Amino acid sequence: MTPHASVMSARLVSRRPHDPAAFHGTAELLLHESDVLAGNALRDPPIREIAVYVAPHAPGELLPTLFLLAGFTGRGQSFLETHPWRLGVVARYDALVAAGAAPPVVLAMPDCFTRLGGSQYLNSSATGRYADYVVQELLPLVHEHLPADASRRGILGKSSGGFGALRLAMTNPGLFRVVGSISGDCAFENTFGHEFLSCLRGLVPHGGDPRRFLDAFLAEPDLAGDAHAVIDVLAMAACYSPNPAAPLGFDLPFDLETGERIDAVWERWLAFDPLHAVAEHADALRALDHLHLECGLADEFHLQWGTRRLSRELTRLGVAHVHEEHPGGHRGIDARTLALLPRLVRALS
Repeated sequence: MTPHASVMSARLVSRRPHDPAAFHGTAELLLHESDVLAGNALRDPPIREIAVYVAPHAPGELLPTLFLLAGFTGRGQSFLETHPWRLGVVARYDALVAAGAAPPVVLAMPDCFTRLGGSQYLNSSATGRYADYVVQELLPLVHEHLPADASRRGILGKSSGGFGALRLAMTNPGLFRVVGSISGDCAFENTFGHEFLSCLRGLVPHGGDPRRFLDAFLAEPDLAGDAHAVIDVLAMAACYSPNPAAPLGFDLPFDLETGERIDAVWERWLAFDPLHAVAEHADALRALDHLHLECGLADEFHLQWGTRRLSRELTRLGVAHVHEEHPGGHRGIDARTLALLPRLVRALS
């Protein structure tokens, strides 16, 4: 269970407990310095925190390990919320472990946020080497400093995190044994077709100029109205169609004046679409012990239909998996993560 790429470990700078009175196990923030994120094009800091949780366990015992990936605009630290009125996923899972209702685990929650809102957990010249960051630096860091069993490792995420979990598993065969994608990005035409038009509308007050939008947004971030669509599309372009020679470091897949699709750029996006990519990586997915896909039937980004198509494609390819649907939408579904976590941990055991 070792990555096929070269392995390095980010340098641990410090570690500090997070609200120790709130957990039966231990939650910490590990401050470390990344080599692979140094000098990234967005000038985002290479010094990061990774939020970690270790359930109560016997001395010397190694626990199964799950990497938990945040969605777009999110960070791993948010999973450790301990406010009594809005307990985060980890605090609620910790309570289940203490009650004997869920198995113990090590949870590792990376911070892969960028100035554009996220990295999709990919390597890109426009954002940074975030796939290498997780695989080459964070995995060794977790196994070096925590009682994490490298032979029992999984990955789970929601939305962009679900995309990242599936993508990292597909492109690093043998690295993870179980994978969960909740409302993960797929069938990009469904998800982004209308988003491109909302992006264009959101650029109108800025003269149709993405740079002018970014200057205003980064000075005072505000996701109201069409701004979420604009920053979402710009961030995805930075991840899926980077171009160091372009003014912003990436190409957009549509004409800024007419909205017409630029096919050559759009094809680059589709290469990352799980619906198109799973055929190339089917062997890696067949080797998993457990693969879980799910989406809400009221998903606002229309991911429910793409997830159905992805499930059918996996079935065609002979990839065993679980596909579930629920009545909810894209937001406010932490309960789905909480319900899936013990199932994935048990699959690792």
